[in-house]
Amino acid sequence: MIKNYLKNQKCFFGLGLFLLIVTHYSNQVCIANPRKVNVFATHQAPPQTPLISSEKNVLLVGIKPYLGKEIINDQNSPSLRLVSNGRKLILKDANGIILKAKEINIGWRARDLLNPKVFIRKKIGPFASFESAEKVANDLKEKGIESTIAHPLDWEVWVSGDIEIPASIESVYQKIKVSKTVFPYVYGNNGKISLKGPISLEAPDGMRWGKGIYLGPFSIQSDAYGSWTLVEHVPIERYLNGVVPYEIGATSPEAALAAQAVLARTWALANSHRFKVDGYNLCSDTQCQVYKDPSKANQKIKTAIQKTAGIILTWKKKPINTVYHATNGGVMASVDEAWSINQVPYLQMRLDGPKQWTRKVDLPLSNEKYLKSFLFSKSEAFGSDHPLFRWERTLESSEISEQLNQAQKVSSSFYPNKIQVLTRGISGRVTSMKIEGKTGSEIFLKLDEIRRVLRQLPSTLFVVKEIKEGKWLFSGGGFGHGAGMSQSGAIELAKNGWTTKQILSHYYPKTKYGFLP
Repeated sequence: MIKNYLKNQKCFFGLGLFLLIVTHYSNQVCIANPRKVNVFATHQAPPQTPLISSEKNVLLVGIKPYLGKEIINDQNSPSLRLVSNGRKLILKDANGIILKAKEINIGWRARDLLNPKVFIRKKIGPFASFESAEKVANDLKEKGIESTIAHPLDWEVWVSGDIEIPASIESVYQKIKVSKTVFPYVYGNNGKISLKGPISLEAPDGMRWGKGIYLGPFSIQSDAYGSWTLVEHVPIERYLNGVVPYEIGATSPEAALAAQAVLARTWALANSHRFKVDGYNLCSDTQCQVYKDPSKANQKIKTAIQKTAGIILTWKKKPINTVYHATNGGVMASVDEAWSINQVPYLQMRLDGPKQWTRKVDLPLSNEKYLKSFLFSKSEAFGSDHPLFRWERTLESSEISEQLNQAQKVSSSFYPNKIQVLTRGISGRVTSMKIEGKTGSEIFLKLDEIRRVLRQLPSTLFVVKEIKEGKWLFSGGGFGHGAGMSQSGAIELAKNGWTTKQILSHYYPKTKYGFLP
């Protein structure tokens, strides 16, 4: 199923130096008769990446993105060092060049284009998450407007420059001139040998990467931003060996490990379009699921994966969005408290603990009085032994100003004077807040943007008070967005004898546990 992903989807690669000429664009509303066909290309479409694995259900996972990006800005770029774990690596490029060696070093250089290319687009964003970007893309689709989700640094939505989009959606007009192409090379007997992508790489005994061993096979392919990505073509069940132990911990009880395996498998299927613009499925960092050295998976993890092989959670016969997190602080979040997306019945606000405890909790937690009682009282919630179940963070004006500046929200002269929570979701999580400056300027942060900007905050389940001028105390609970399964809660439930199916039914009610129809 996943193996045919690239065959059935359009993939987009971009080559060249991006010279941005950016002006703000005043949008006109054009909803009655929207343009459905993009006249102006937003980026350069790539060649299709060959499917180099013969196994079933193969995911294309970006192991190392943005290779050669420094060359785009006329700087030196680190070479890509590929080291075998045994027998020689076998590299093949699109021109038929074959290289066999135990170590291969790929360098990067730029070449001027005889005919520079121009791409014109309206950029919407940046967004703190793919989920928020996809919500905008889906809203545009409902209006008949095509768009592309990209991740050049943060998540963005690109629309062709000739298409009118609703005035309520902020955008920036970009005219991008591509005058150079970045390409890889290796050293041969007669000097540098240019390689043409996409490039395939086989590792008979695996390849050493980041202190780990990956079996591959691999491809090295261009992306939508002028750089390249090292991609592993990995069967989904083997992929889980590199996800489960790093997401929930290798020493977790078997039922919790198996629950994590089902969630990771489901999430990968539901999100296999995440990096469609770059010609692969998923990344390997926290923008997706953390995927590290799969060779370190112990027998306990492998057993949990094997016992649940092929099993996912579905709703309306489709894989659900199985978001999960470390600890929810005692209350599950509704999904629309975490991201700007529509509610779903299996990700709703609920207290996460035994019934005799939940009956004592005053609701709704959007009431700050009830929330303070909830946060500062002894809790019997599942997973309450997690070190970030309850937490405090102190932030000063200088720190907040620096982080707002880094997020390009304010200039360096902005000095926070007041912090105010504007709205809370029904789980008590902050959904919008205002930061006032001494000069009267105001900055608004919403949903997942709050933690993206104020990075010290483990969650948005908090209350805040000024403890002295220019210094605020944030008191909160939980680590992560709070929607879906609490990993610390699942571990406690597994220790109490709950089965994998019971744990998943608790955190994702109304979903079906079974094989993909």
